Amino acid sequence: MLSIKPGVTLNRLSPQIVLAVMIANEVYKKHGADLVITSGDDGKHLPHSLHYQGHAVDLRIWTIAPRALPNVVKELRDALGANYDVVLEPDHIHIEYDPD
Repeated sequence: MLSIKPGVTLNRLSPQIVLAVMIANEVYKKHGADLVITSGDDGKHLPHSLHYQGHAVDLRIWTIAPRALPNVVKELRDALGANYDVVLEPDHIHIEYDPD
């Protein structure tokens, strides 16, 4: 199931990030986890953050079994390809569309 953390805004998501979220939802489902978007074009990020351009989202990780987390990250990287960065942070997965 895909859900959005209360207070998160997704008003300016690019089509590339919408696609990434759809793919991430399928990867999460494969591992029996619910996908929760914890940040979109909202929140406090660095001034140059791709969040503000609608090219990044953060996904909750505590719905994923710890032993499955490395596989989830690898599957996301493989499915999204070279134009996306998938970064495992201590409390979330950051996905950004960055073709440069």
